Amino acid sequence: MQTPARHSSPDPWGVVLALGILGAWGGHLVFLFTARGLPWDAPLTWLHILLQAWLCTGLFITGHDAMHGTVSRLRWVNEVVGTVACFLFAGLSYRRLVVNHRAHHARPTGDDDPDFSTRTQAFWPWLATFMVRYTTLPQLGVMAAKFNVFVFLGVSQPRILGFWVVPALLGTLQLFYFGTYLPHRRPHTVDMAPHHARTLPRNHLWAMMSCYFFGYHWEHHESPGTPWWRLWRMKDARARDAARLGGLVREQEGVSR
Repeated sequence: MQTPARHSSPDPWGVVLALGILGAWGGHLVFLFTARGLPWDAPLTWLHILLQAWLCTGLFITGHDAMHGTVSRLRWVNEVVGTVACFLFAGLSYRRLVVNHRAHHARPTGDDDPDFSTRTQAFWPWLATFMVRYTTLPQLGVMAAKFNVFVFLGVSQPRILGFWVVPALLGTLQLFYFGTYLPHRRPHTVDMAPHHARTLPRNHLWAMMSCYFFGYHWEHHESPGTPWWRLWRMKDARARDAARLGGLVREQEGVSR
């Protein structure tokens, strides 16, 4: 059920970081549900919402890495972590996501790529198509059940909407924008070959804050077995190789003159 690692193998950091993200998301959500003094007009409250959205994004990134077998060397650990992370993120079926993600990696931006829109490259229509493909009735049922459980536990509906629903929606937008739309939209250029994927041009801090280095998407397709926290190294190595090649070309041009 998982894509084999191509250039690297899991190490203990995979489990540690996965559990850290799961724990941070859950712990922060409990805090938001129970804390006093979080008025809706306070900037701090909205910073908490943005942090929870970023942690929601981390849930999916963790599930995604589990699909590629980079959380643990043990297959069952990857499946358990991936199943839990995807369920907590939005009631998603891990096994269904694995099938779709394999199709995406097999032929990115092709006609049978479930992540890509062949009809339009406009952001909102593409997002709508993406959501229709990935949203299922069982998932909606799970989300409704979660909502009712929170209500049963005494959490107010405004807090559920503000601290659970809104961060999940923001996390979904973040993942789609930085992990699908920007990397794969047309027009495709030579530097995107052979994966039809581009990489985020900005610095590593922005790459981490924007989508856990998932914006380094060419690197991910080149080596799907490299976990998210190592993708920045691949980008640096690619930049060094390009600089070295450019230097050789300039040197040869100088000799020819």
